[in-house]
Amino acid sequence: MTDRRRVLLDAAISVLGNRGLRQLTHRTVDAEAGLPTGATSNVFRTREALVEGVLGRLQELETSAWQAIAGTPKPASAEEFIALLGRMARDLATGEGRVLTLARHAIFLEAALSPVLQQRITENKATLEAWGVPWVAGLGSRDPAGDFWALLSTLDGLLANQLAAPAADWDPERRIAVVVKGVLA
Repeated sequence: MTDRRRVLLDAAISVLGNRGLRQLTHRTVDAEAGLPTGATSNVFRTREALVEGVLGRLQELETSAWQAIAGTPKPASAEEFIALLGRMARDLATGEGRVLTLARHAIFLEAALSPVLQQRITENKATLEAWGVPWVAGLGSRDPAGDFWALLSTLDGLLANQLAAPAADWDPERRIAVVVKGVLA
C-alpha cells in the first residue's frame, strides 16, 4: 500500500469514527488528510471504492492487533482469557481503539447491503479463526470454532451497546465471563 493511499484510508477511518457514515465523502477525507480537493477521488474513483478500501485497511489494522495478541502467551485459565477480552473491549469502546470500532461498525452496516463487502468480511474470518480457535480449544471448549464466534459476537454486541448508550459503570468482564464459562461448561 502506498503512503498516500494509507493516509487517505486512515483519514477516512477518522471521518467514519468521529463523524459517521453519512459524512464519508471524498471531500471530507481530503480535508481530514490535509490534502488538496480531489486527492481522494484520484485514488478512489467512487464512494464504493473508498468504502472497500476502508474495509481493507480496517482488516489490516485488526489483523495486526490480533497478531500482537496472538504473540503473547496463551491464557492459562478462563479467568486470564476473560481479563484479556475485557481489556480489549475497554480499549475498543473507550480507549484508543474507539474510533476504529466506530468505523468498523459503520462499514459493517454498509456491508449489510453490499455483496462485495460481505465477501471480503467472510474471507477475513479465516484469519481471525486461525488466531482464536486454538486459544478457545486450549481452554477446553468442545466446539472451539462455534464458541470462538459466540465470544466474538458477544464482544461485538457489548461494544455496540456501549458505544450507542455509554454506561459509566460498564463491566464487560462480567458479561464476557458468563459466555466464556458457559461455553466451557
